[in-house]
Amino acid sequence: MSSVLPNSTDSATVKPCAALGAVSEGQALSASQVASTIPSLDDMPRWLQAELRSDHAGEYGAVMIYRGILAISRDESVRDFAARHIATERDHLRLMEETVPPSARTRLLPLWWVMGWLTGALPAVFGRHAVFATIEAVETFVDHHYRQQIDHLAGQERYESLRQLLLQCQEDEISHRDEAADLAGPRRGVLTRLWSTIVGAGSAAAVIAARRI
Repeated sequence: MSSVLPNSTDSATVKPCAALGAVSEGQALSASQVASTIPSLDDMPRWLQAELRSDHAGEYGAVMIYRGILAISRDESVRDFAARHIATERDHLRLMEETVPPSARTRLLPLWWVMGWLTGALPAVFGRHAVFATIEAVETFVDHHYRQQIDHLAGQERYESLRQLLLQCQEDEISHRDEAADLAGPRRGVLTRLWSTIVGAGSAAAVIAARRI
């Protein structure tokens, strides 16, 4: 994926604190409390504003993917998976909504509503393995997307709370990816591999669009 991020020489990672515990002294923070520890979006450089706009759009799309799955699938294992993970994605979305005010969000959210829902609903028509392969493809991209941002914020004390938020979101997405990969199994047919490639490319295109519009 092409990146608009500036170069960074520090790619060290910081172990995410439970619910940003570094600021909360071990207690889970509400979305408002998290937002209060992060600089205003208006005070951030343009590249970071664009990245957070894409993060908000991505979490919105993730919620819609799981809503599409739940609308179509009647497989209990799929529905259990989707119900658990949509709760996490809704938490991520609430955090992003506190960080990115409505005036700064992408104007393409109605399109994200449709495309996210279809990305979940279409594989649900074809069964559990298609669903899990789709989630693995989406979360593989999201992991890389968050990693770029986390690496470029390393060592910037002003944005450490934001970096911790991104680390926690990334950790959740990796968990979703790994669980989906285990459930999908190692064998992938040609159509499944093609669909996964399309999903990954679509995710990359969506990020570029959300950064700009």
